[in-house]
Amino acid sequence: MTAEKTTLLPVSPDEAFALVTEPERLRRWQTVSARVDLRAGGDYRWTVVPGHVASGSFREVVPGRRVVFGWGWEGSDDLAPDTSTVTLTLEPTEGGTLVRLVHEGLTAEQEVSHLEGWDHFFDRLEHAAVTGDAGPDEWAAAPAQLDKLTSADATLAVCQHVLRGLTEADLDTPTPCSEFTVRQFVDHLVDSLTGLGAMAGGTVEVDATGTPEVRVADAAQQALEAWNRRGLEGSVTVGPNEMPADLAANILSLEFLIHAWDVAEATGQKVVVSEQVTEYVLQLAEQVITPQAREGGAFAPAVEVAPDAHVLERLIAYSGRTSA
Repeated sequence: MTAEKTTLLPVSPDEAFALVTEPERLRRWQTVSARVDLRAGGDYRWTVVPGHVASGSFREVVPGRRVVFGWGWEGSDDLAPDTSTVTLTLEPTEGGTLVRLVHEGLTAEQEVSHLEGWDHFFDRLEHAAVTGDAGPDEWAAAPAQLDKLTSADATLAVCQHVLRGLTEADLDTPTPCSEFTVRQFVDHLVDSLTGLGAMAGGTVEVDATGTPEVRVADAAQQALEAWNRRGLEGSVTVGPNEMPADLAANILSLEFLIHAWDVAEATGQKVVVSEQVTEYVLQLAEQVITPQAREGGAFAPAVEVAPDAHVLERLIAYSGRTSA
């Protein structure tokens, strides 16, 4: 069976090709994170929504005109990576570029589910082509199966949206964490992700010249891929000590969501995050930010809030922060 979609984008074929192939553009409408080796025989790995990773290899790449790649889902017995075929063709036409998707090799049931997905994401693609960014994706906001790694994906999506809103003028702005400017927070987050990736046996390499969103997204993609390969069993090395891996993984969500709030608070932005995810991250925070951790100076004392405070306010207060 075959799923097909067509849309007219008000951009040039080269711009349309960038939207459907480049990680920075893909994150603006289709993926939480993306790794792309854009050449025939190269592979890709896209976290489309938290806990759902599409992967495969490129079979044909004609810049500005056509890209063909294998498609499937990691962990799926029904549609494994690279077992179906997606063809995207781009044709210049009056008003922009006609983008046609043909997804072959599906069962009847898979055709229905994938067409629903392509409908959703093509709507977002059209929005991104006009505005540059389709904004937070409701499908990524509240994972159906919320665990420590899907929570990390969901909070990464939140963090990236805030970082994408930064301007050069924002970078030297003070944050609620008095020792950090926005620029220093970005550096801290990249360094933290480098360490967290190493804990899971990965190597995180980031181009220091990228924008804040690109630097954090690249570091996060590599760190999360390492954690997905490793899993949460056993322990990991933290300096001279050992730490349960499932406890160390909590730090990913805390880094993404709490620091998203720090940067948003400093720059007048809004953190768009579901209550479901925030409640879950608060539970993770309670496992990491213990009285012993506060006594050791790793975290400030918790700030008192009203019993009926919003869950994000409670999370921020528990981390020792407060709004200006």
